[in-house]
Amino acid sequence: MEINSDMMTTLAAHHTPDGSTSFFVLHDRTATWGIPGEPQLIALHLARDNAARTFTADLVRLPLLSMAQSWLIKRDCPADAIALKRGIGTKPADETTAVLERQLMSDGDNFALLYSYTEDSGPKPQITVLLRALDERTPYPYRVLLEEVDTDTWTHTLREGGFETFEAADAWLEDRDTPLPAPPALRASVARTPAAPARPPAPAPGPNPGRSR
Repeated sequence: MEINSDMMTTLAAHHTPDGSTSFFVLHDRTATWGIPGEPQLIALHLARDNAARTFTADLVRLPLLSMAQSWLIKRDCPADAIALKRGIGTKPADETTAVLERQLMSDGDNFALLYSYTEDSGPKPQITVLLRALDERTPYPYRVLLEEVDTDTWTHTLREGGFETFEAADAWLEDRDTPLPAPPALRASVARTPAAPARPPAPAPGPNPGRSR
């Protein structure tokens, strides 16, 4: 993947004291002109061999900041070191949003990313995410996350809904004529459920051609 550096904004970064490892959350401004709905955030992990003067880079596109942070945390980035830089981005509008984002940072690797759509062309930007629990025993294994930005206050809300089947989650995404089912507190019960071996969410395959937003 070619990265056009002048179109990248660093939202968060952390470097180890010896300079061998760096972690970044980047915003790719070119994504808004690419595939409709494509995630605009990039989580980047750089590992340097200072003696050999070489480096390796591992990166993934993810729709939500908390998901990008989770991916980096699982690669040994300190959780408190990858927060947004001062003055960048929107702030959580309420405690529900802040709690859910912290939970996603800590257990986001227990879910695979099935679908996401970033809508930034309207007056109220919105990100929709569909996740599937890696552990089949997880209650309501299909989760829909909905982030909405208020550009007047420069804040955002994040809400979560739980579904027993993919079909039910997909039907809600198509119609959106009812509130998201299951309160965010449901995730507390998931935290007590034995989880599958940790792995990061898979990159989003891109928007469903049959679904328009």
